Amino acid sequence: MSSLLLQLAVLGVALAAAALILISFVAFITATKMPHLHQHEDEKFFLNARGQKETLPSIWDSPTKRLSVVVPSYNEEKRLPVMMDEALGYLEERQKQDPTFTYEVIVVDDGSKDQTSKGIFSSRGEKILMADADGATKFPDVEKLEKGLNDLQPWPEQMAIACGSRAHLEKESIAQRSYFRTLLMYGFHFLVWFLCVKGIRDTQCGFKLFTREAASRTFSSLHIERWAFDVELLYIAQFFKIPIAEIAVNWTEIEGSKLVPFWSWLQMGKDLLFIRLRYLTGAWRLEQTKKMN
Repeated sequence: MSSLLLQLAVLGVALAAAALILISFVAFITATKMPHLHQHEDEKFFLNARGQKETLPSIWDSPTKRLSVVVPSYNEEKRLPVMMDEALGYLEERQKQDPTFTYEVIVVDDGSKDQTSKGIFSSRGEKILMADADGATKFPDVEKLEKGLNDLQPWPEQMAIACGSRAHLEKESIAQRSYFRTLLMYGFHFLVWFLCVKGIRDTQCGFKLFTREAASRTFSSLHIERWAFDVELLYIAQFFKIPIAEIAVNWTEIEGSKLVPFWSWLQMGKDLLFIRLRYLTGAWRLEQTKKMN
């Protein structure tokens, strides 16, 4: 009997090893290169406040604004105006109080939530805030992220990241969720911790503040184009030893989410596994930042 159990155990280990090798092979051969952020001719220019055409700036240029706000937008006709009213109201009031505070807001509207890099690479700010279009996070909380960045000083190579976090609201959110969604949430958090990112309880909050140098280093190395891109972004940051602060922010669930609970989480789970395997197998490599043409 013990001999049979031993044989079954050996067979189980062999099958698990074979499955891992097969999945690693699939991850390697299906790995895509970093997305090429092609710009059409009319996307290489913008109209300034005087209505004059200017060349679109690059994140590798010297900053000319204190803060750039990048808002990925996909079919957000109803939610975006509310968020923009709050954001612009705050930014304009802050500029009145401090005339040296200059800002820009870049709405990334190219038919896909995952092309945030297009906005990041055209930012002119010393600091760059990534904010969701749904307005779930209250915009004045950017000051909490700014303090979180400052508390990380001295910044290595001027790089640091402050991530908004909803982890402090976890108990309240569990009470409002079904057992199945709670199980999915815990499963996702475990995979994030086990495979990719240590020490960050909430990787998915879409309210993140970057120093200019941290944004250029991380986004120029990004491969993932779906919901799990936040995880790869933080994986890259930890690889380069960029200090990260996790800051509790106010957050309210807004109707109209594009995330489909089961299928979106299944896709993210696959992405997490493939992120880890593709870096382990060398299909993806992290190198020093190169300027984009």
